Amino acid sequence: MQLWHTVIQLSLLAFTAAPTAAKAAWGFTDATVSIQAKGAGVGSGLKENIPDNKALPKPVSLGSADTLKVTLTAREGSSAKRAHQVFLLLQDPETGLDISYPFNVKDNGKSRIELTQKDLPVQFLSLPEPLDAKLLIGSFGSSEAYNGAVFKLAVTRNPDQPVPTVEVSRYGKLPEIHHIFKDDPQSPPVVISLAFVAMVLATLPVLAGVWLFLGANVCHLPKAFKSSPIPHAVFLGSLLSIEGIFFLYYQSWTLFQVLPAVAAAGTVAFISGSRALGEVQGRRLGGLR
Repeated sequence: MQLWHTVIQLSLLAFTAAPTAAKAAWGFTDATVSIQAKGAGVGSGLKENIPDNKALPKPVSLGSADTLKVTLTAREGSSAKRAHQVFLLLQDPETGLDISYPFNVKDNGKSRIELTQKDLPVQFLSLPEPLDAKLLIGSFGSSEAYNGAVFKLAVTRNPDQPVPTVEVSRYGKLPEIHHIFKDDPQSPPVVISLAFVAMVLATLPVLAGVWLFLGANVCHLPKAFKSSPIPHAVFLGSLLSIEGIFFLYYQSWTLFQVLPAVAAAGTVAFISGSRALGEVQGRRLGGLR
């Protein structure tokens, strides 16, 4: 009776574990690796069939003018499917240095990749031992990803060609950089500045003569200041302040110092000038010129 209960328990345990054992996992089928020399015809070179989810027993040799081609069909369980990620991982067994290359994957799971020595890191071109080539296949879902070796890749070079050197430190200290900046802009010579000042001052008598010739009435100046003293005084003061700001810009100020000062003085000149012109218009409407 006890033996019968033991058999039933073992049967139930096997039935419970059966779905776990049958859980789907990623793998590959119809995998081939081929080496084709540059300029060779179709069908020439080495071509080996990779056993399903297994590795080739012999290494594959990749010359400097050869092209490595790997084709396979990714499958989930027993059905071919498009995997989210299919990579060929090349790794140096001694140092652990590795690099991965993505396959070109189609909707039916067929994947393809082509590599030459130009695609390999410089460190892989002078290794005495073959590289480990692994396949990484995985996707979304609960299926277990595949990570297994498929073949060994021996990188062979022409003895007459020098082996590329490897930098000892890729992110080390760089040589010091010396920047050469232009000299700060200088003011023109004093002689040239005085010459231009003289030309500007020479126009003032001409301006005053034209002003009197056109009928400017200087006698109305006291009346204007008496009628509206603040707008006239502030307006003239703002004009003088703008000229002073330009002089400071010529001396030592920068453009960032001049702009806010001119904006403030210009605002004051606009407001006070409108009030002063209003007073002038009132005298003209009253028949005074």
